[in-house]
Amino acid sequence: MNKKAKVKTIAKKKVAVVRRKTKNITAKAEKEFAKVQMTAKKEIAKVQGEMDKSVRKVKFFLKKNPEKAALVSAGIGAALGASLAMLLRKKKGGSKKKK
Repeated sequence: MNKKAKVKTIAKKKVAVVRRKTKNITAKAEKEFAKVQMTAKKEIAKVQGEMDKSVRKVKFFLKKNPEKAALVSAGIGAALGASLAMLLRKKKGGSKKKK
């Protein structure tokens, strides 16, 4: 066997080894991905359940205390409106040059 043939044979063997290792790594990665995906799905379901409970509690509170809910909503709206007005005023006033 000449030198060129030996190099070609060795290269083919090395390529085969790399392909086997790549398949093993790919299989491990797919297995880990499946585990992570399952864990994420479980966590999403848990959070969704907690959100559903919270929504039910809020609805119950709203039905039981409509006046308080309206006052809280009005207070939040006033606070947001005042904050927005301050931000807009700062932007408008900040562009003026002082003499």
